Amino acid sequence: MGEKRIAVLVSGGGTNLQALIDAQRREELGGGVIAAVISSKAGAYALERAEKAGIPGYVVARKDYPSNQAMTVALVEKLKELSIDLVVLAGFMHILTGEMVAAYPNAILNVHPALIPSFCGKGAYGLHVHEMALAYGVKVTGATVHFVNEEADGGPIVLQKPVEILPGDTPETLQRRVMEQAEWRILPRAVSLFCQDKLKVEGRIVHILDSVLEKEVL
Repeated sequence: MGEKRIAVLVSGGGTNLQALIDAQRREELGGGVIAAVISSKAGAYALERAEKAGIPGYVVARKDYPSNQAMTVALVEKLKELSIDLVVLAGFMHILTGEMVAAYPNAILNVHPALIPSFCGKGAYGLHVHEMALAYGVKVTGATVHFVNEEADGGPIVLQKPVEILPGDTPETLQRRVMEQAEWRILPRAVSLFCQDKLKVEGRIVHILDSVLEKEVL
């Protein structure tokens, strides 16, 4: 099986990156190791988090490339150079083009702050997702970890965790609770399962090869 090398792609503060760093410190990444943090902009706080944890940080800045495609190609080159096995998108704010999916089929994980297929796709990012959930009046929201394919938020779902919406919630309070109760729990868990070769993808369905354990952990 061997140790899997993980790259975390970030654009901002890196709260989900921190959850992964903390999980690695507790030896909860299934033998995977965060080998690189790659930011789409220089000066992102996520790079400081990486530095504090002793993880190499790199910048592949969107502004240095004429298009998303040119940036994607540069990212793939960097990932291959670093011998990366798993790519994790943690608050990465740019659309990656097909070259990334072609290079890493069923090996790119993204965390989305809603229960896909609700409140996802074009325009559904950051605080907007929670605004949409509150405006619609749903009683439960949550987070989803999925594999990335060509369709925005459309790849096979690995894990989901629901979070109750409370009276008086604002987009900000809901965002925080979804992060704490769902994102920070299921993202490290999904990474761990991947690194242990416990995820098997068949079409849209992701089979978890130790589902009894899964229920206990979540």
